[in-house]
Amino acid sequence: MSILGSSSHILVFPHPAQGHMIPLLDLTHQLATHGLTITILVTPKNLPLLNPLLSTHPSIKTLVLPFPAHPSIPDGVENCKDLPSNSSMVPILRALGEIYNPVLDWFQNHPSPPVAILSDMFLGWTHKLACQLGIRRIAFSPSGALALSIIFALWRDMPRLNSNDDSTQIITFPEIPNSPKYPWWQLSPIYRSYVEGDPVSEFIRDGFLGNISSWGLVINSFTELERVYLDHLAKQMDGRVWAVGPLLPPAEDASGTSERGGFSSVSADDVTSWLDTCQDQKVVYVCFGSQAVLTNEQMEEVALGLEKSKVQFIWAIKAPTAGHVEGNNSVIPPGFEDRVAGRGLVIRGWAPQVLILSHRAVGAFLTHCGWNSILEGMVAGVAMLAWPMGADQFVNAGLLVDELKVAKLVCEGAQTVPNSTKLAQLVAESVSENQVLRVRVMELRKAALEAIENGGSSVKDLDALVKHLREITK
Repeated sequence: MSILGSSSHILVFPHPAQGHMIPLLDLTHQLATHGLTITILVTPKNLPLLNPLLSTHPSIKTLVLPFPAHPSIPDGVENCKDLPSNSSMVPILRALGEIYNPVLDWFQNHPSPPVAILSDMFLGWTHKLACQLGIRRIAFSPSGALALSIIFALWRDMPRLNSNDDSTQIITFPEIPNSPKYPWWQLSPIYRSYVEGDPVSEFIRDGFLGNISSWGLVINSFTELERVYLDHLAKQMDGRVWAVGPLLPPAEDASGTSERGGFSSVSADDVTSWLDTCQDQKVVYVCFGSQAVLTNEQMEEVALGLEKSKVQFIWAIKAPTAGHVEGNNSVIPPGFEDRVAGRGLVIRGWAPQVLILSHRAVGAFLTHCGWNSILEGMVAGVAMLAWPMGADQFVNAGLLVDELKVAKLVCEGAQTVPNSTKLAQLVAESVSENQVLRVRVMELRKAALEAIENGGSSVKDLDALVKHLREITK
């Protein structure tokens, strides 16, 4: 594609959580390929995650600012993956708000400052910053359009719990297409922890309202997957919504390098070699994302379920983080790896997920229903088994199971202990010859790949976004 006209300077600001950083960095790769001038704002410990992108695009500059201290965040921790998932988000959100003035100073002293800020939806305060600077802020959502519609409605309308029993109250969203409804306990934990008048709660609410007020929204989804929800969001954003997904790593980075994700106990080559020995579509991949850490009781039931199922599998296990009680989490049951030797591969730490899912041998995916995992599973054309645990995952699981019919529900909740017998049955069925889920997911795979091909809906939206960015003048 030819690059016409002068290149607009954009500040990209990712939220330091793997599920947020990775898709925004993949989008940044696309924007750099289109010739935009880009500066990425990160804190020092997150800088190595940019290495693959910076090596591909040496023109991209970085703005490295110190991570602000916070009493709930241990010294040296700058990424959500290094904290327990149930306690990391709010302190990190609040701490990053302290970067406001350093960023403002940088802008005011830059000889050619950015004309727009493209920042994660958890950094909604950058809308206020952009207004102060007289530039445009574009929100980036690593979540899907349905999940984001729910989040917008929560912070705008502020439905509250009517009683102390959060297990029975249902919150309805009649203004959203298909009138979704969820029990209170499945809504965003950040929203449920809101306390009126509390400075941290009000800061977070202002940030989410800032997303709704921002000039535009880029979302990691595609029209054919979530058309009605994208249309719903577009009505709230004056039409400036661009669905550019599924955002995937550049082809040369599909293995998921160590810089991209972190520590892994095996190499991508070792994983590929093991999968090469397996039959087509007979392997189940088990991974619960970069945040979730299983209790030992959950570990035992998952291990027992995989053992009973007799299927081949890869199980990626996240190690406990700061704040977990030593010995209570992520312990592999004694003798398990010996008993499943040959048909099971256990990965401790980061797994090259895109590579695994796209291998011919993988037929199913037991997932926590994080949006990136869903899109990667969909592009790979694998059936999915859903175990949503928190955040937007309950909404995503409902979309997969009830609307799209490409997944079966295993269980729900971060503390839930699955039944090993039921799990074994679902796992075995997921790679059986007559798996009906795979027919539907292959249709979605085709639609996803068409969306990111020349002339596809996501390519058109990306081109439209780039055109808007190029036309911005200070």
